[in-house]
Amino acid sequence: MEVRDLAEVHAIEGCSFSNPWHKATFLGEIQNRSVAYPYTAVSDAGQKVIGYILFWLINDEAQVNNIAVHPDYRGRGIGEELMRFALDKIRHLRGTFVTLEVRQSNSPAVKLYEKLEFTRLGVRRSYYQNPAEDAVVLGLDLSGN
Repeated sequence: MEVRDLAEVHAIEGCSFSNPWHKATFLGEIQNRSVAYPYTAVSDAGQKVIGYILFWLINDEAQVNNIAVHPDYRGRGIGEELMRFALDKIRHLRGTFVTLEVRQSNSPAVKLYEKLEFTRLGVRRSYYQNPAEDAVVLGLDLSGN
């Protein structure tokens, strides 16, 4: 993810989440390359950002902070490709544990994370707003992979 991608990333964010991040938040992540790893997925023609993922890696622990795919491209495995890419990158950087939060009602995402062998660590009560909802905290141990 680069500064030139911000408009497209922010547009995907806006149509994906009820509380979208601000462009300035993404800019801060791009500028914080000491711990932040933001990536985009582009269309086959390479002309259009169609998804993105952003994770932090601090020491050997990673946190997936944000992932989204443009609605026109959902259901094509792009979210899974982004997650697998991020997990491979984390392994390469010697990360050993990954966490993330997901809305309880986001069954497609939960299903994907379970497919990737994330396990349930707990619940963060009223983590999300607009609408209020609990977050399921998931984790994946990469130390044996």
